[in-house]
Amino acid sequence: RLLNDEAPEVGEALEAAFEAEGIRVLRDTQARRVSHDGHRFQVDLPDGRIEADQLLVATGRTPNTTDLDLGEAGVETDDRGAIHVDAGLRTSADGVYAVGDCASMPQLVYVAAAAGTRAAVNMTGGDAELDLSVLPSVIFTDPQVAAVGMDEKQANAAGIETVSRRLDLDQVPRALANFDTRGFVRLIAEARSGRLLGARIVAHNAGEIIQTAALAIRAGMTVEDLAGELFPYLTLAESLK
Repeated sequence: RLLNDEAPEVGEALEAAFEAEGIRVLRDTQARRVSHDGHRFQVDLPDGRIEADQLLVATGRTPNTTDLDLGEAGVETDDRGAIHVDAGLRTSADGVYAVGDCASMPQLVYVAAAAGTRAAVNMTGGDAELDLSVLPSVIFTDPQVAAVGMDEKQANAAGIETVSRRLDLDQVPRALANFDTRGFVRLIAEARSGRLLGARIVAHNAGEIIQTAALAIRAGMTVEDLAGELFPYLTLAESLK
């Protein structure tokens, strides 16, 4: 299914938006063969064939470290070739640092940038660490998909009893004013304390909303604290309240 690292409702909401635009989504499907006849692409599937003028193959990234002889330098990597680093971006070799997509960290531009500044501090005698405990992420589809913190499954696996609520965007005044009510906001909290643990947002500008949830998690706010804040009326961020 779509976005199978997330809860099913996230992929389902995005799939519904795609299909409303005429985009066909094939789930539980794997390409058997791809060919090109000089004019069009053909993709053979278990139950038929798709033809198209353009083909996008999105298979992710792998660290480009194979030819660096890192083993000779004493720099350890994982089975994908990513360089192991600690919170200070230090590798297993003294005086060698690694940042960005070659290192064992989330492959996100802002993570690489933050890692680079901290590595530079440490290279020049400082002691800076990269804290990835609260890491917002955005998938720039339309509607966007944004996430931060734990979902219910992750929290339960960590032994935390949770409570969560979902607000569909047809209950959000700004979404109604925008004539775009696709998506939802879900907050996940610790049942005992009400402390906010995570948020999942599917919305037109989900990426503009998620940082508010990230700051609330970083500050240790409860859902009651968040609901008590003053949010400007007719903003999508008000959906968190």
